Amino acid sequence: MNVGDVARLTGVTVRTLHHYDRIGLVRPEGRTPAGYRVYGERDLDRLQQVLVYRQLGFPLEEVAALLDDPEADALEHLRRQHRLLLERVDRVQEMVAAVEKEMEARQMGISLTPEERFEVFGSEDPARYEEEAEQRWGDTEAWTQSRQRTARYTKEDWKRIRAEDEDLERRFAAAMTEGAAADSGRAMDLAEEHRQRIDSLYYDCPPEMHAGLGRMYVEDERFTAYYERVAPGLAAYVSTAVQANAARQG
Repeated sequence: MNVGDVARLTGVTVRTLHHYDRIGLVRPEGRTPAGYRVYGERDLDRLQQVLVYRQLGFPLEEVAALLDDPEADALEHLRRQHRLLLERVDRVQEMVAAVEKEMEARQMGISLTPEERFEVFGSEDPARYEEEAEQRWGDTEAWTQSRQRTARYTKEDWKRIRAEDEDLERRFAAAMTEGAAADSGRAMDLAEEHRQRIDSLYYDCPPEMHAGLGRMYVEDERFTAYYERVAPGLAAYVSTAVQANAARQG
């Protein structure tokens, strides 16, 4: 096999093959009558060993020493390479996992580890709905604002925000169970507090946009389930209060 064929087979440049020949690392065993290099089976085996060691980061001098070790046969080289490759696989898998976590955090606009997100949000991790949310609102100004604002929040910020959200939900539930109508001043004031939280924490949320969100609380079963876990009937109550508050503000 001539040098061009070997280059095409292995993806190594002709220049590199010539260099390996000059330094004695892979010296083809034959020549044509015209003086061109001819690689035999043993040459190709040695070249394969060189390429694997190079991929593993060994310098050429060390590769030569390993391959020229009289006590190391081909099987020994394969065993060593297999062990080193497995170690590299482990490192790469760790790197992939780290990159995936960072991608997920950046996509969410939340600089938290998965453990931290679970600590803050529990089973209501918003990352589960990230792809759908981006498909629905990814080209809106509200989405851009939310990504920019939430990217700055720390774990402690999110824990505080979550605690404040839960407090507001409890006060909504208390108003409902104590008999305050969903369009009463008490309920609408809570709805306005809810709107202002969205406006300050995530994105500009005028009353008409807030009313649209309120309708989702009864139209999307996931939003409904979120509020129903606090108190039965709360999703419809909050939805009505939000829309009443929007109407109150004109």
